Amino acid sequence: MSDMIRFEVSVDDQRLDVFDEGRVIRSYPVSTGEKGMGFTEGSYRTPWGKFKVVEKIGGGEALGTVFKARVPVGFWQVGEISSDDLILTRILRIEGLDDENSNTLERCIYVHGTNREDLIGVPASHGCVRLSNADVVELFDLVSEGTELVIHPRTRRWGKLVFFDCDSTLSTIEGIDELGRLCGPEVHQKVVELTDAAMNGEIPIREVFSRRMEIIRPDRGICDQVSDLYLATTMPGAVELIRELKKAGWIPVILSGGFAPLIRPLADALGISHVEAVPLYHDEDGRYSGYGADYPTTRNLGKNEIIREWRAAMLPECVVMIGDGVSDLETMPDVDTFIGFGGVVARSKVREGAPHWIGEIDEFGRIRDILDGIFNEPVIRSFPHV
Repeated sequence: MSDMIRFEVSVDDQRLDVFDEGRVIRSYPVSTGEKGMGFTEGSYRTPWGKFKVVEKIGGGEALGTVFKARVPVGFWQVGEISSDDLILTRILRIEGLDDENSNTLERCIYVHGTNREDLIGVPASHGCVRLSNADVVELFDLVSEGTELVIHPRTRRWGKLVFFDCDSTLSTIEGIDELGRLCGPEVHQKVVELTDAAMNGEIPIREVFSRRMEIIRPDRGICDQVSDLYLATTMPGAVELIRELKKAGWIPVILSGGFAPLIRPLADALGISHVEAVPLYHDEDGRYSGYGADYPTTRNLGKNEIIREWRAAMLPECVVMIGDGVSDLETMPDVDTFIGFGGVVARSKVREGAPHWIGEIDEFGRIRDILDGIFNEPVIRSFPHV
């Protein structure tokens, strides 16, 4: 083996090639970020550009060794079911050599073995480059600290994104209003008035957000009750619709001005992996301690920002937004089409501005027919999704 070893990852092809003096000597299937490409901390996206291996971890450890904080803590057996994204067998820590990817080391982006060997060959990771456990052992022995790596970004369009608003779209409630209700009738009335004003485009969303949270200040117990309400008021037909859309190659994402911890159980019940919603914080005793005031969906046109991030990260074939509010309608410049939903609350501005409109709650499943009618081209390549 010469000193000219280097390796490259193709996000398009989900492959890792090892070169020696310019000749490919090994080629392995991999799995990169399910959410596509990106450099932001906490984005779960795979960075691209030039890198080098700065540390090799796990040499001599048994196949299936589980690492946490790069320390071996146990073993995973083939066939063992786990919903966790386990880091197994070997770790290659990589450092970004470009300005954009210079935070790669701090982001803990690795090349490593995985418990999801069934998803090798498709984008399914949390941003790292996954290999099968046998392959990562072989790669580990081929490379050295200082070995150069290039990750090539996606260049081919792939997949179809469908963004769903949550409140009054996937669920029949407005979560923020229910938080207010649980704080008493007077608080509830004030919150409902502010929510309606925001959804009708009468008051800027950022202003409404801060005013509502100053009034409510929900503790964890109240939040848990509203989370249960989301589940109890799931839109009829939503589970079946999401299942059918995923089979047809659509990647569903909840894009909401609601609170992520409250929405997450609903997303899990619907089979939706991705939730873009506002962070909510409590202290150790469950007391309210704030929310993500800078999160994009707390302001007008914030949903557009998130959609643009997804477009850049995934290079999707097409993008659709579905929702009931003005903040959903605002996304039209950044999506291929918008479907207004008035089955719970019919807002006149949304109805007048939407190119497609569903006005009845029992017509929710018609979303599939609308999408089939507009986007009837086959997906270039259909991957399963976690």
